[in-house]
Amino acid sequence: MTDLAQIAPIVDLRGKRGLIVGIANEHSIATGCAQVFAAAGATLAATYLNAKAESYVRAVTDMLPCPLVLPCDVREPGALESVFERVHAEWGSLDFLLHSIAFAPTDDLHGRVTDCSATGFGVAMDVSCHSFIRMARLAEPLMAEGGCLLAVTFYGSARVVEHYNLMGPVKAALESTVRYVASELGPKGIRVHAVSPGPIRTRAASGIDRFDTLLEQAAARAPEHQLVDIVDVGNLAAFLVSDAARHITGTIIPVDGGQHLLA
Repeated sequence: MTDLAQIAPIVDLRGKRGLIVGIANEHSIATGCAQVFAAAGATLAATYLNAKAESYVRAVTDMLPCPLVLPCDVREPGALESVFERVHAEWGSLDFLLHSIAFAPTDDLHGRVTDCSATGFGVAMDVSCHSFIRMARLAEPLMAEGGCLLAVTFYGSARVVEHYNLMGPVKAALESTVRYVASELGPKGIRVHAVSPGPIRTRAASGIDRFDTLLEQAAARAPEHQLVDIVDVGNLAAFLVSDAARHITGTIIPVDGGQHLLA
């Protein structure tokens, strides 16, 4: 985990409040985003999946301006609603939100898309995509003065990436969702984006079969011949939620050393 003092803010987020959903540990993409948001002056709320995960999340949030740390398993009825009720009670409004969660049952993730079960497909879509729609709906009344919603995707949505399997169609659905929600909420000043990092060694990514090989290939093939890190993603996210990006919406932006350019 990077020391906040070592992060040079690229924008000013002082006075802004954001909700971070998806910190699993210090290596999470959501952690890198939260660190840059905090370094830029934002106050944060964060969620943890369950009691087992709480200590790993608090190891991150204890180092940030993050007064609200709340339980949230989006698969549990009412859990997400409770988070937004608490944010409303404590803050009354919300300036930005980061959705950085994804899940697919192991058998469905490691098998062919052709063979995935209806149940596994439904779970993957619910956690990885529909939960973003639910967050957008819950955030909308808290963003009366406008705001920004961010999701996290991967270029396996548009290209076939070996072993990415079921998550490819799921991320494609998420990206389409971003565009439609951006169109619908744009008149209210709510901007919507997806950031698309290259392969990063995170807890979630470790579930992908042969992910180490994917990392090696990504570093070798990318024009910059380097992998990005979670702070690189955070820098992009901080710009997008800032007032500097107030007229930008509906984008899917890669931060991958140019890897998305390659066939």
